[in-house]
Amino acid sequence: MKKLSARRRHPLAAVVVLLLALAATGGLYAAFAPAGKAQADDTSQSLTIKEGKKLYEVGCASCHGTGGQGSSDGPSLVGVGAAAVDFQVGTGRMPASTSEMAQLPRKKVSYTQTEIDQLAAYVASLGAGPSVPTKDQYGPAGADIAKGGELFRTNCAQCHNFTGKGGALTKGKYAPSLEGVAPKHIYEAMQTGPQNMPSFPDTTMSEKNKKDIIAYLNAVNGDETENPGGLELGGVGPVSEGLFGWIFGLGGLIVVAVWVAARTAKAKKS
Repeated sequence: MKKLSARRRHPLAAVVVLLLALAATGGLYAAFAPAGKAQADDTSQSLTIKEGKKLYEVGCASCHGTGGQGSSDGPSLVGVGAAAVDFQVGTGRMPASTSEMAQLPRKKVSYTQTEIDQLAAYVASLGAGPSVPTKDQYGPAGADIAKGGELFRTNCAQCHNFTGKGGALTKGKYAPSLEGVAPKHIYEAMQTGPQNMPSFPDTTMSEKNKKDIIAYLNAVNGDETENPGGLELGGVGPVSEGLFGWIFGLGGLIVVAVWVAARTAKAKKS
């Protein structure tokens, strides 16, 4: 027993115990450290960009250049960000059927959402730009509809009409209707300023203000919206209201005037 006790207190025993403890600690850290997850995320992002580059080379490079630098047929995509790609491709405006139109219309989408995400990731890798917004940024939670209406009428109604019905611009261009447009795409349009539209980055219009505008558009274009003013006449502004006034208002006055004149003439004869 004395011999065993002496071996347990050997001077190297403490060193051996310390080495075993360090090895165990290192193993546990390697097993639970987040580095593995970060590496997996980086690998996944790299694969997404790689797949996006393949899609880009097939469907976009002929107009926008092999490296997104642009050409005579398409603008540069360096620095436009993922949000611009998600908007343009997600609304069917890209790929364009022709470059001779005054403005690219919304049409059937050519890519799946996964492919759009891959294209967006690749274009984002070419240069920093606005990222695709999250649902928290454009969702209705916490939005102020009244404030959104005020902001929309101040900044957007001149082109899109006060209820987002759209309107004509110059040289064949137009402000498209916002009815049925996904909230995410409305947010992205404000971020990136597609075609004739000015951009409203967060430095110009806050994230909260964008959310308020989207909530207002959802309210005025909702299926269950009741117009407190009665018949909305399409909600397209003074043109339809003026036409209604001329045809029915002025027309009614003419009918009444003719009727009064006829009655007066008949009375005089009798």
